[in-house]
Amino acid sequence: MQALNASKGNDYKTMNVTGTHFNYYMVCLRKLWLFSNGIQLEQTSDLVYEGKLIHETTYPQRPERYEELDIDGCKIDFYDAKNKVVHEIKKSDKVEKAHEWQVKYYIYVLERNGIEGVRGILEYPTLRQTNEVLLTGEDRQKISEIEEDIHRIIESEDCPAVISSKICKQCSYYEFCYVREEI
Repeated sequence: MQALNASKGNDYKTMNVTGTHFNYYMVCLRKLWLFSNGIQLEQTSDLVYEGKLIHETTYPQRPERYEELDIDGCKIDFYDAKNKVVHEIKKSDKVEKAHEWQVKYYIYVLERNGIEGVRGILEYPTLRQTNEVLLTGEDRQKISEIEEDIHRIIESEDCPAVISSKICKQCSYYEFCYVREEI
């Protein structure tokens, strides 16, 4: 499959890597490539809509207490500037590793912009669970390597292969990846 964003001249080095890129990198390289190349199917997914609904309705007081932060292309929905805490709300912990790395990346971006001592909290309201997220020196090195790999993947003209994982059936790209047209 050829890249659809030929108009960009395949120069993604100027593209800011976001928390979404990090999340998708941890879940599925194909999803990362498709999303980064303009094939964005999340807006048609009932599961994505359900997650947004949980995000918007679970903590109605949040927008009054915390700020939305847009920094280096990353959109952090809830940032407690006073206590230096990134809050990330997720529907399910099925891809918790991806959620954790997304928050670590937000902390990394804040540090890169001179904000030290930040920590994160992953919140799963439907599970009534919270997990603290911290960034280590080893994580910083890995993030730097992952950023390079993300650029390599999205610059590629070839879409990564389907991963055939049990999480695929819950993905907004499922039909794109698995439904084949009969000839």
